[in-house]
Amino acid sequence: MLTEEQPAPGVLLVRLNRPDQLNALSAELMDALEALWREVAGRQDVRCVVLTGNGRGFCSGADTGFLSADRAPRGEGVDGELSFLPGRTLDVPVIAAVNGVCAGGGLHFVADADFVIAAHRATFLDPHVGVGQVSGIEPPSLVLRLPVPVIARMALLGTAERLTAQRMYELGLVTEIVDTSDRPEALVARSVELATAVAAASPAAVRATRRSLRRLTDAATEPYLAAGWAEVQQHWSHPDSVEGPQAFAEKRQPRWDS
Repeated sequence: MLTEEQPAPGVLLVRLNRPDQLNALSAELMDALEALWREVAGRQDVRCVVLTGNGRGFCSGADTGFLSADRAPRGEGVDGELSFLPGRTLDVPVIAAVNGVCAGGGLHFVADADFVIAAHRATFLDPHVGVGQVSGIEPPSLVLRLPVPVIARMALLGTAERLTAQRMYELGLVTEIVDTSDRPEALVARSVELATAVAAASPAAVRATRRSLRRLTDAATEPYLAAGWAEVQQHWSHPDSVEGPQAFAEKRQPRWDS
């Protein structure tokens, strides 16, 4: 489900590795990610992390089988629910290298990263409402990176609103676009190049600088993440929360309760 390598001194490259499911988030994958970040947090040889996906997708969000099963919080509060994200555990910078579709829960990774680069063919969308789910955590996590009307269109239009890497670059979420048409690994190569530059700087200075940046983003978003997470959990008892994933799996139109 995950692959790891160190392509340069101080750089850890992590790939989500469920390519047949476009690297959708299963309970097992999230557990593996949480365990990995805890292990990496204790390592002195890692100064920057690059996170990308294997295959055509970066991360297509939560696995539909996971959504249609009985739901329960992964841990205590928002920290427990989002413990699969590196930035909430690590004290070193994280670069998200978006190689393909980034949807739903996959948006957590780009919101959590210190900065994002993307392949020219990458796309971004938030399909939650189309499968009967509440997009309660993604919007507040993105609010410092995207204009609110753009977030609202994504969250409310669902699959009808798919943004390109170029558009996300224009809006500021993506900081660099890499053409991968002739060389698929160009995105990873560029992300490792950037991570190597980060790793070459003073580790203590980089960590302190990153803490300063994280304090800013956390103070601005954490109360709204908690409120959004409460909305998500309250919706789990609604029939639409189960009907949406089932309809998607059965390739039919959902029959909404309201």
